[in-house]
Amino acid sequence: MAGSETLIRQAAAIPLREGRVCLVTSRSGRRWVVPKGTLEPGKSAAEIALQEAWEEAGLLGVLGPALGTYQYEKYGGVCLVTVFPMQVHDVQREWPERLMRKRAWLLPDEAVELIDEPALREMIRHAAMMETTPAAQMLPTEDAVPPR
Repeated sequence: MAGSETLIRQAAAIPLREGRVCLVTSRSGRRWVVPKGTLEPGKSAAEIALQEAWEEAGLLGVLGPALGTYQYEKYGGVCLVTVFPMQVHDVQREWPERLMRKRAWLLPDEAVELIDEPALREMIRHAAMMETTPAAQMLPTEDAVPPR
């Protein structure tokens, strides 16, 4: 990483429920991503991960220990993202960014295929292996089905 680049710290959640991973569309609607946002003063990475899961996907739950970090370039700098697994306990039908984003529940292998960042793909695989809940049940039909 070059010394002149700005470092932007972010936090992300990998939402897991009943053997599935939740992805949301980016604001542009062109990519599938995990809920993620920039750290705010006075808030921990874990607090931001939970906040973004709520705002971007309407999900409530608890985080496990951080899985690691990955980085990507954006905003004229480098974003360093701390990633947490999230065991989802509640899926809301209405949430703050529901008009801007779609949400999809996918099998881990399907989710990995839609993610651009290799390190995040590995973290999704790892998080899914750690989850021990029963097989997936039917999910609400209003959730998006990602393109194949």
